[in-house]
Amino acid sequence: MSRAEKRRGARLSVVQALYEMEVGGRGVNEAMAEFEAFWIGKEVEEIALPQAEIAFFRDLLGGVVREQRLVDRTVDELLAKGWPLKRVEAVVRAILRSGAYELAFRKDVPARAVISEYVAVARAFYDGEEIGMVNAVLDRMAREFRADEFDIPAA
Repeated sequence: MSRAEKRRGARLSVVQALYEMEVGGRGVNEAMAEFEAFWIGKEVEEIALPQAEIAFFRDLLGGVVREQRLVDRTVDELLAKGWPLKRVEAVVRAILRSGAYELAFRKDVPARAVISEYVAVARAFYDGEEIGMVNAVLDRMAREFRADEFDIPAA
């Protein structure tokens, strides 16, 4: 399994862990331990979570929680007026939070790759407008946080 595939597995696991934390009221340490012990790389109740790069999983999950105020404020500013993050469905909220953290704090990962990866995560859960919303919000954020990656050289 390639590093890219393990990172995709980590992103998917982070989104599921964030969702579980929100709906189940779990803390980050409990969620991290549970996912590492029982979910990542395993099939439970016909749901298979792929192998994941554990250090990347830990950084993303811990980082989203640690930086949640900044992440939420940033996502809120990019969502449609009158549609705050708290009104967005819980899985979409988890995807946007994780993507926002990665764009803001993981400069080692190219912005276009971050967007593409979280669109793929969104496709694992949805087949409708949620995918386009994830793409649009993360694209706007990437162009704001990492404008240098989107500069088009003069011809």
